[in-house]
Amino acid sequence: MSKTVVQAETIVAIASAVVPDRGSIGIVRLSGNGAMAIARLLFDAPGQQQWESHRILYGYVRHPRDRSIVDEALLLLMLSPRSFTREDVVEFHCHGGIIPVQQVLQLCLEAGAKLAQPGEFTLRAFLNGRIDLTQAESVAELVGARSRQASQIALAGLQGKLAQPIRELRSTCLDILAEVEARIDFEEDLPPLREAAIAENLKAVLNQTQAILATADRGQLLRSGLNVAIVGRPNVGKSSLLNAWSQSDRAIVTDLPGTTRDLVESQLVVGGIPVQVIDTAGIRDTTDTVEKIGVARSRKAAQAADLVILTIDANAGWTKEDEDIYQQVRDRPIILAINKIDLLCAKSLQIPPLPIHKIIKTIASQNKGIDDLERAILDSVEGGNLRAADTEIAINQRQAAALTRAKTSLEQVCQTMRDRLPLDFWTIDLRGAIQALGEITGEEVTESVLDRIFSRFCIGK
Repeated sequence: MSKTVVQAETIVAIASAVVPDRGSIGIVRLSGNGAMAIARLLFDAPGQQQWESHRILYGYVRHPRDRSIVDEALLLLMLSPRSFTREDVVEFHCHGGIIPVQQVLQLCLEAGAKLAQPGEFTLRAFLNGRIDLTQAESVAELVGARSRQASQIALAGLQGKLAQPIRELRSTCLDILAEVEARIDFEEDLPPLREAAIAENLKAVLNQTQAILATADRGQLLRSGLNVAIVGRPNVGKSSLLNAWSQSDRAIVTDLPGTTRDLVESQLVVGGIPVQVIDTAGIRDTTDTVEKIGVARSRKAAQAADLVILTIDANAGWTKEDEDIYQQVRDRPIILAINKIDLLCAKSLQIPPLPIHKIIKTIASQNKGIDDLERAILDSVEGGNLRAADTEIAINQRQAAALTRAKTSLEQVCQTMRDRLPLDFWTIDLRGAIQALGEITGEEVTESVLDRIFSRFCIGK
């Protein structure tokens, strides 16, 4: 589809987080042909300030009817084509909080602007050729990044480090297609097709496609993170383990069994991977109504977790209750944390042979064993091969689906060549690979795909 569309309507949205009753700066952003006219209508810049592109003006937002002051503000001007959307863009930098930005937003709407849809500023940047589709998706990923590594991956995508190899692969496929189609149309006037060279080029494209496709799991892990549930009997040290791990008093710790009645969550980052840790209520049979609800929630959280840390008391050893809990979570990847190892009596600790990923020893009350726990978690993720720091690019699910179709088409071209089928058959799958690769960067994309992508953005981006 064409990417040279200049939108006629002027859109507006609040482009900064609005915190009730506080916040230093609130931004209202306009983009479109009428942005400057609306700014001149609402903004009073005293003195001889020049209304030029990439200048910041100081002044007041005034109501257009009675010229009453709505807010003291700064006005940032970015005129076409030197703006994010390649349209005229104006930003009112107001005082933070709900009231100032809402008032300025309402005045812009009354002056003729339309409230922007989710991601509409970035969509216009894409449609006007300012960025490609991988860069547009990276904008949303950067905003939602939950770790430093995730933000670095998003920044790499924003800088075109994913789009460049994809474009190179597509260009190679286009060159091969042109050479094949030339032989179909002008076979008698051209030298024989260099099939060995084409096969070598296709192999190189296929290998690079597979290499990029291999980053999909890394991307998924960085974006969605890992859900980890700490489970075990009451009073084995689950809450102490969470507190030591998160370096905070997130959970109440006492010597009384059943202290934790509900799920307690903490957001951590392990090896660049966002980890949501859930401390669950001790799992046991109980007649206490509230505790019974907590136990039911614990079982549900354990079943939904990507990884379970089954915690036991070293002094008590492996008990029948531990075995019962293990049977309830045995279908999940499990790390066995033997806590309170400092209280272990002279008797040896007997752990039955179980298909458990790793066994670690901790003293949660003394913050010991946490490093071992984190290493065990990283090793449990595909044998440690998905560590975020080891990659510069990581594709998302949409890109992976398109790249998988490209890989299938390329494999089919190679098979067609081996089967000595006519050249017309080569072109069918070559076009399929070219189209799939074009969908990644947006060179070949439908409106429904764009709607699906940009609907996930926040308003104002």
